[in-house]
Amino acid sequence: MELSSGDTAWVLTAAALVLLMTPGVAFFYGGMVRSKSVLNMMMMSLLAIAVVSVLWVAFGYSLAFGDGGNGFVGDLSVAGLSDLVGKLADNGGTYPIPALAFAMFQLMFAIITVALISGAVADRMKFLAWIIFAAAWVTIVYFPVAHWVFDFGDSELGGDGAGWLANLGVLDFAGGTAVHINAGAAGLALVVVMGKRIGFGKVPMRPHNVPFVILGASLLYFGWFGFNAGSALGANDLAAVAFTNTMVATAAAILGWLVVEKIRDGHATSLGAASGAVAGLVAITPACAFVEPGGAIAIGAIAGIICAFAVTLKYRLGYDDSLDVVGVHLVGGIVGCLLIGFFATTSVNALGKDGLFYGGDVSVLTTQAIGAGAVLAYSFIVTVILAFILKFTVKLRVSSDDEVAGIDLAAHAESAYEMGDSGGGGVLAGIGHAARNNSEVE
Repeated sequence: MELSSGDTAWVLTAAALVLLMTPGVAFFYGGMVRSKSVLNMMMMSLLAIAVVSVLWVAFGYSLAFGDGGNGFVGDLSVAGLSDLVGKLADNGGTYPIPALAFAMFQLMFAIITVALISGAVADRMKFLAWIIFAAAWVTIVYFPVAHWVFDFGDSELGGDGAGWLANLGVLDFAGGTAVHINAGAAGLALVVVMGKRIGFGKVPMRPHNVPFVILGASLLYFGWFGFNAGSALGANDLAAVAFTNTMVATAAAILGWLVVEKIRDGHATSLGAASGAVAGLVAITPACAFVEPGGAIAIGAIAGIICAFAVTLKYRLGYDDSLDVVGVHLVGGIVGCLLIGFFATTSVNALGKDGLFYGGDVSVLTTQAIGAGAVLAYSFIVTVILAFILKFTVKLRVSSDDEVAGIDLAAHAESAYEMGDSGGGGVLAGIGHAARNNSEVE
């Protein structure tokens, strides 16, 4: 098989689009927190890029896609990625793109999965604890789960070394289980161990910059076309289907969320529109190449409605999921994964299955539930253990004083917003300004 320049160009572009989603998360989450926490929130996303990228090259890709492994984890046969140079991508079949292009595309999924978790622990997690957590969690949770879901073996679907969920027949085109359910379950586990923010439920904790939220949601919407359509690993029919379904499902989810807000609260909000968009993107991710556009609209609308209600559960159940990672990503991922059992059709993708609405049987829904449940349980249990280890070693939370004063100053010695004439010059200008003041005093 010869290298396809068109397919290669699309996959590399898609990888860049998915990378853009992590700065999108930074703005989305950064706008939702209070002004004293915005820099820390953004830094958590940036550190996810740095930490995960290094580990992915060192051994992460190999643990996820190494052909000599078993159904639960790969091996170290391609650690360092040097063995991929000059080879074609091979995952359940050979693709006319460089193996390194596939590796980099998959790296972006690992990065954003870690970044998504950060929204659950906004305002209160120690930065050192976050760095250690990110490195440990991506190694012992994400890399194996990516193998379960995304590794289809060395030569054919279900070939040697395939992940056990892939072998089971779980349909997840672009990461509803491995990314969103995985991140949502981890976020829930962290907040259970870490506890609530000071003043949760008593002190207003409104978003400090809604335009940031909308900007972040827009970057996510844009980048998600690479996330979903790029998973076709070529510029082909399936990519066009995933692209179309991503577009319309997200639009339907926005409408669904706003309808709930209008009926429940009497007004439709811009924050709700942005959150609805993300809910739709999450839900269509596993289903985007298995359903028709009409089914995508239904999935998006259902996800928008359900997630709009799910985000209020934290007040009823008493867990402090700061930025609704559980309500949007965990719940939205489950919704999208399960609805494949109803809306999937082989008329769209011959490698898929027919859901209940297209003449299929309940086995498709059962398989999807097993996949969602397995990832949820593994991620939650392992994250709880990891969180307790960190809690009793390096400590998970900043001090109460630092949390009240603002984690930006405590962790980074910076403030997002400088008032008056004190800002704008950078570090060196600040030093020079201080030196002039000292000189004047002398």
